[in-house]
Amino acid sequence: MAKRIIVLGGGVVGVTTAYQLQKDGHEVVLIERNPQVAAETSWGNAGMIAPGHSFVWSSPKAPMILLKSLFLKDQALRFRLSTDPDLYNWSWAFLMECTQTKAKRNTLLKHRLAAYSQAVLQEVIGQETIAYDRNDRGILYFHRSQEALDRGVQQMKLLESDGQIIEVLDRTGVVALDPALAGMGDKIAGAIHCPTDETGDSALFTRALATIVTARGGEIRTGTTITEIETAGANITQVVTDKGTVKGDAYVLALGSQSAGLARRIGVSLPIYPIKGYSLTIPIGNRPQPPSLACVDEHNLVAISRFGDRIRVTATAEFAGYDKSHEPADFAFMKRVTQELYPEGADYDRAEMWAGLRPMTPTNLPFFGRRRYANLFLNTGHGHIGWTMSHGSARITADLIAGRAPAIPMDGLLAA
Repeated sequence: MAKRIIVLGGGVVGVTTAYQLQKDGHEVVLIERNPQVAAETSWGNAGMIAPGHSFVWSSPKAPMILLKSLFLKDQALRFRLSTDPDLYNWSWAFLMECTQTKAKRNTLLKHRLAAYSQAVLQEVIGQETIAYDRNDRGILYFHRSQEALDRGVQQMKLLESDGQIIEVLDRTGVVALDPALAGMGDKIAGAIHCPTDETGDSALFTRALATIVTARGGEIRTGTTITEIETAGANITQVVTDKGTVKGDAYVLALGSQSAGLARRIGVSLPIYPIKGYSLTIPIGNRPQPPSLACVDEHNLVAISRFGDRIRVTATAEFAGYDKSHEPADFAFMKRVTQELYPEGADYDRAEMWAGLRPMTPTNLPFFGRRRYANLFLNTGHGHIGWTMSHGSARITADLIAGRAPAIPMDGLLAA
């Protein structure tokens, strides 16, 4: 039966959810506080659709990296001391997930969702005309020493056991796949190439999909801030915004890093905390050797994607609360790494700096399903690969609202 469904949040997760609900015949209203959709985390991310990068951050190595970050500035995970008690509560829960057994379990669950989500994306782009600078040549995960490459190959066997296709390349194979890396010489030992991974501009895609939703009768209310959620008994009754109230039969919480704070007001506890990330968007200009496909420098944990006439560089995960401030020094390392890899790859002096918040859970897995209220559905907490997991998450949410079993097993993925 068709319903009126209110989607809270206009990032890639919220917009893909609205699209899938509309495909099911529902009337959809999406509420987004920014002047346009995909204006925050969905704007500045790495752009990678990367099931091959499904390893969770809550790994056995993470505690020592976070400890070192208190004294060293070049750590991929950085912890900043704070007066926010939520940071310490969340961080403790995160540390409790950093065992070998839990990391393996959570990684396989994450890969299950990511692979399914990519399949749903293929269905969508097969049905809709959407230009988003897609590159389907795979992603290179390269290492700078043979020892590190061997460890990476061994680690990747976990995902390979779950169906991930991998190709192990030596340095000659890396350069053959992307000649722009030829100047690196012996600084790259080899790479793991995941040929089915891909890239594309998440913001371009999300905004195009939002246009499709509105053209088909959906309503997207941008520039609208949610101030309160009203409840009665076991149901949400309406959402109060700075531009009036909105009522529906069901509500989907897809507010990313803002989800926990809003949910807390109605007695729903969600261990979602913002982890700050940094990115550069750099025009290629007339440079003759830009990257031709995406890569991750596994030694420096810098990710680089090609979006048409731009490249996107991302790095760092900083436990720093809701602060999105940044300064040029925050980007110096990732810029230096990228220039070393692609000295003639882009106009580095014209780099656009950005910092945003990833909505992380301790397990690195998003929340789905009902929580406390019969008509409140969760689709939030997608962490650092929300673009990768968004389409499958949207389809799962639509299935749960319809009372259907999702296409993949949901054990370990449904909210408790």
